[in-house]
Amino acid sequence: MKKNRIVLQIISFGLIILSFIACDDDYATLESDVINGGIATNFDIDTDQYDVITYTKALAPVQTNRLQLTTLGIYDDIYGRTTSSFVTQLTPTTYNPDFGDEAKVDSVVVTLPYFSTITGTDDDGNLTYSLDSVISKGEDYSKIKLSIFENNYFIRDFDPTAGFGEQQAYFSDKTASASETIATTALEGTELTFVDYDDNTGSIMTVVGNEIDINEKAYSLKDVNELDENGDKTLLSNQPPAIRIMLDPEFWENKILAKEGDAVLSNLNNFTDYFRGLYFKAEAVDDDGSFMILNTGSANNANITIYYSKLTASTTDDADERDSSTYVLNLGSNKINFLENDFTLPLADGDSDAGDSRIYLKGGQGAIAGIKLFEGYDDEAGMSIYDKFKSDFVNLEDNKFESSKRLVNEANLVFYVDRDQLDMLNEDPDNEPNRLYLYDAVNKTPLIDYYLDASNSSLPSYSRIRHLGRLERVDDEPSNKGVKYKLRITEHINNLLLRDSTNVELGLAVSLNVNIEDPSVSISQNKVQTVDDLDLTVPVSSILSPRGTILYGNNTPESDESKRVYLEIYYTEPNF
Repeated sequence: MKKNRIVLQIISFGLIILSFIACDDDYATLESDVINGGIATNFDIDTDQYDVITYTKALAPVQTNRLQLTTLGIYDDIYGRTTSSFVTQLTPTTYNPDFGDEAKVDSVVVTLPYFSTITGTDDDGNLTYSLDSVISKGEDYSKIKLSIFENNYFIRDFDPTAGFGEQQAYFSDKTASASETIATTALEGTELTFVDYDDNTGSIMTVVGNEIDINEKAYSLKDVNELDENGDKTLLSNQPPAIRIMLDPEFWENKILAKEGDAVLSNLNNFTDYFRGLYFKAEAVDDDGSFMILNTGSANNANITIYYSKLTASTTDDADERDSSTYVLNLGSNKINFLENDFTLPLADGDSDAGDSRIYLKGGQGAIAGIKLFEGYDDEAGMSIYDKFKSDFVNLEDNKFESSKRLVNEANLVFYVDRDQLDMLNEDPDNEPNRLYLYDAVNKTPLIDYYLDASNSSLPSYSRIRHLGRLERVDDEPSNKGVKYKLRITEHINNLLLRDSTNVELGLAVSLNVNIEDPSVSISQNKVQTVDDLDLTVPVSSILSPRGTILYGNNTPESDESKRVYLEIYYTEPNF
């Protein structure tokens, strides 16, 4: 027994020694993601910077239908002016309606909701809001002129040139293709009259102008035909801030109520052929205006509501008593934005081979950028820069990853804002885009870092900020001038090294909302109408944003060398 005990002790001691040796072997390899600089004395943590080729891609007309959101209004920045208007189909909430006896329209309301946030309550207990989707100069919202027309252009769901096998694309310059233009005369059919109503009776009080006052006020919807015990109109609901326009009932009386029993109100196909929608045309007021991103996809709030009355059923003793009702037309899923650019700073394609000294980024029908990593040839090493990069970090066998030489801790693309040009052009810091979107331009998808970013949030401003870092501003004040963007691409670089991913060209664009670039959530890329590159697309969040900026590229002069775009890689490697 004693001998057995001694043998067991020797074995146990040997296993302990082996475990220490194994641990030491672990530290001598790069298989661990955790390196403690205080105890891992066999390792150095270092950083290298790599050149990046960046160039501007000026955009031809971009596809602007099926965007989920809608833009409207006037936007001015260093590039000039963009005016956004839109046309939309309408979708009845019910078909084959029975409007009742002697039905007549009392009022018609168009509602276009903003995106807003509840901020609290006022002294009367009503909710107060702030607007999240209105861009204007200064603290106040500038008015726009808005005209609404009956649209006579038939908006197709499918493309006849593709055998009706693909969805029809419509573009920002009022075209369906390079050879099919949407005529202004077709868009601008009968113009609808804006009116105001008497608060007490609900009857038309006067015809009003087309200037839209944009504000953060909520709206209380009340029933003029139902009074409470105090003689006040009955509250139906409280609505968040929105553009609310009262229209002359006569058009709707003839267009909708007079068609009761007609086939045009029996199904969607018949209806969209009969009533092809509305065209919302924006114009400046006193050479100024605001730019709005509208929540037109909201089925509950974005609509045309026809308030009408009809004779009460004969069970009542009063032959003249009337009941109130509504007929609702939602904004259809196929809406098309039209973007009219009047640029004073022209946009042109850059040098895709050598790169540009400046990158010009502009949302809408503006410009994106191409980003090339590890381009060129290393004469000293006698191999491509990409192969040299891989040989510095990994061991390859048969061109496949075998083991690591260095462990990538962090990789960032760093872009500096060209403050000289922005300041010379007197750009308002509020116009500088807070977010840029970096993506795989070949496969039209986000990078792997996009999906692995744990900072994902339903709030776009705080979502995926580890990967797509927000604009760093002077003194970190949100109203100060922008300095630089840092976009983390650690896992993208690791994919190149460890998983033999293709070193694809990347794209860079301004972004309204980085969350909508997830292709699992919605369509994230739309077509660009070009002749030479039929496969070119642009991120949806860039189409929706009017913002623009100027960044330093890779071909900067020596005087601006410190602001040149670069890729920085922090890594760990053995020092023995």
